[in-house]
Amino acid sequence: MSSTPSIAPSNQIKPNLIWGTFEWFGELGIFVWQVLRAAATPPFQIAEFIRQLDEIGAKSLPLVALAGSAVGVVLALEARYSLVRFGAKSLLPSAIVFAVVTEMSPIMTGLVVSGRVGAGIGAELAAMKVTEQIDAIEASAVDPRKLLAVTRIAACIVALPLLTLASSFCGVVMGWVASTLVEPISIVRFINTGFKGAGFKDFLPPTFKTCVYGMIIGTVASFQGMRAKGGAEGVGSAATTSVVLSSLFVILADVILVKVILLLFP
Repeated sequence: MSSTPSIAPSNQIKPNLIWGTFEWFGELGIFVWQVLRAAATPPFQIAEFIRQLDEIGAKSLPLVALAGSAVGVVLALEARYSLVRFGAKSLLPSAIVFAVVTEMSPIMTGLVVSGRVGAGIGAELAAMKVTEQIDAIEASAVDPRKLLAVTRIAACIVALPLLTLASSFCGVVMGWVASTLVEPISIVRFINTGFKGAGFKDFLPPTFKTCVYGMIIGTVASFQGMRAKGGAEGVGSAATTSVVLSSLFVILADVILVKVILLLFP
């Protein structure tokens, strides 16, 4: 007689999933504490930090600029249709500038960088982990968290606001281009109208909240890469989970930070 394989009841799967989630967050907390301790202890890896800043910041600039330009064009077209419909066409420059600078550019930059940089960091560190290069670094009396994780996280924190400024600039300029193709308006008038009545408190907090995005992307990607197992399959899994988790946490952080900014800068 053939025996049928036993199937685990579904009520046994949920506790394992919940326990695995708590375990993951616990390991992440330990990793963050180790990274903070390594970051505060000299010597500092300045050369590696500059290299990572170029890798994360400069090489992400074309993609971020393209995404910002697309956002500006789409907002100009959609906002024009809506504002003309309600008789508020004169508010088009302000609508484009505020939408691009305060929300669209920061979150778009965070998601674009989490896709490119998160996958890159996760795959690179995972490959080093499964080939025992990280063990070799540790055996040579160098803290791998200081050399590999701290430099990448710091580079992400510094690069994200700069990339956001570039994305905002491209979004505003391309928004003006899309607007002037429909109804000509000078760039000076567009900028003056768009920024009329706005202050630094309207634009600086949304831009610098991307430092939190950078910290999330660098931390999650480094953590996933340095805990990878299982050869090539583990490298692919680390890259995938780095992108998914960092994008998810960036979106959740955006929801929280928007509320915090509105409370602190009414």
